[in-house]
Amino acid sequence: MKKLIPHVPKVVSYFFILLFCYAAVSKAMDFENFQVQIGQSPLLSAYAGWVSYTVIIIEIVVVFFLSIDKLRQSGLYFSTALMTAFTVYIFLILNYSDFVPCSCGGILEDLGWTEHLIFNVCCVVLGAISVLINAKTSKSTYKRSLAYLIIFNFTAILLVTTLFLKSEYIIKQENNFTRRFLMHPLIKTSTRDMETSSLYFAGESEGNIFLGDRNFPQQLISVDSSLREINRFKIKLDLKKYTFKKIEIKVSNGYYYIYDGTIPIIIKGKLGDNENWEISNNDVFFNQLEVINDSQFAFRTQSAKSKNLMLGQLTITKTGKNKVRLFPQLLERQDDGVFDSDGHLSADHKRGVVSYIYSYRNQFLVMDSVMQLKNKMRTIDTIEKAQIKTRALSDGRNKMEKPPLKVNGQATPFLGLLFNPSDLRGKNESKRRWKNSKVIDIYRTDQQEYIGSLYIEKFGEETLSDFLITEKNFYAIVGHQLIRYRITNSLQKHFQKRGSRKP
Repeated sequence: MKKLIPHVPKVVSYFFILLFCYAAVSKAMDFENFQVQIGQSPLLSAYAGWVSYTVIIIEIVVVFFLSIDKLRQSGLYFSTALMTAFTVYIFLILNYSDFVPCSCGGILEDLGWTEHLIFNVCCVVLGAISVLINAKTSKSTYKRSLAYLIIFNFTAILLVTTLFLKSEYIIKQENNFTRRFLMHPLIKTSTRDMETSSLYFAGESEGNIFLGDRNFPQQLISVDSSLREINRFKIKLDLKKYTFKKIEIKVSNGYYYIYDGTIPIIIKGKLGDNENWEISNNDVFFNQLEVINDSQFAFRTQSAKSKNLMLGQLTITKTGKNKVRLFPQLLERQDDGVFDSDGHLSADHKRGVVSYIYSYRNQFLVMDSVMQLKNKMRTIDTIEKAQIKTRALSDGRNKMEKPPLKVNGQATPFLGLLFNPSDLRGKNESKRRWKNSKVIDIYRTDQQEYIGSLYIEKFGEETLSDFLITEKNFYAIVGHQLIRYRITNSLQKHFQKRGSRKP
């Protein structure tokens, strides 16, 4: 065993040579995509230009040092420090970043971020052991090597941490807008542990709320308004016939609707009955769908020619000859027509109103039941132009070059109001309160008017993932908790029933 120990530094050096050679070559061969991956990083997006070149150069230099006997010790210092930098980077990504980018490519492409972290820690340990073994047996040389090892690694930690603190994406941009918070708009009345965090709201019908489960897509869950009675039933669906990839369920007016958009199929069934039937087959492909009423659906699709996102309407007819209308003029292109137009489509079944809110700019659209534009509104933040940067790769792919500044969430219209989960902190808003809650801004849909805002508190580290509004209650999914809030008069007084008008 003692005879093998002196050979450890050389073996570890060969391992690092293979690792860094492969890493540098794979990055250089797919350099365009590597730059995009660096740009997507919340720590390095502002430095993607020079960092992409620097990382490859450093890896090549380290390989050169490791390949020469006289420089091998220095190469081990650099190797260990480089792996420490990568380890700290992944640790910050996993624990302090709101945005987790795609995993790096190359030899470790199939590993997740946690596996990367473990691999890097092992490399750091191997490098440190090799440095100390390679040091001479005298105390002075050993202490000097240990000191250099600490200095190199501390410098790597300091450098990555500094980039983290200075990143424009990590440090939230201060926007020049002020929120006003409604006086106790919601009062928490009950909570139910659903024992899973994969739920979403499918809809509401006859006083009950309905939830879908992404882990069990053919299951529909009915919960009474008090959250006491829960019923689950499995929806009959021939998955050999329907090659769905990501099933979604909507509930409206006593019926459920099944779809995913990757195949042009919509299936309808009556609540409480697992039998169902096709109402749309090969009419249109879509990436978002909303039920307006029993025979009308709003959808979002992508133009085959221009590749731009656009809205449309599907009308189900008794003759079976369904009608599809496209409205390419509704979504306004600012840059690429895809990422800049991305957003969330929703509908208010009680008022026959359809809304579309842009994810990356302060604007939302309000349409009637036949998709005619009624209003083009602004949210209270100041982001008028989507702050995105895309790059068309040589192989035809189009990718985000930097993490975009997300402005709006999955806004939902209800009785003349639009409830928008915002991703930006307002001027003079409590940073601590904002960090521990999800803020929802409320707007009128019939005219440009900001009503106010409300907070939905986190449950532990879990934040609001979905919500549903009825005339009396506000339901929220926070982690695996289903929470009911009673809507008080300070918010309820702004509701508008169908046909009503408020000054």
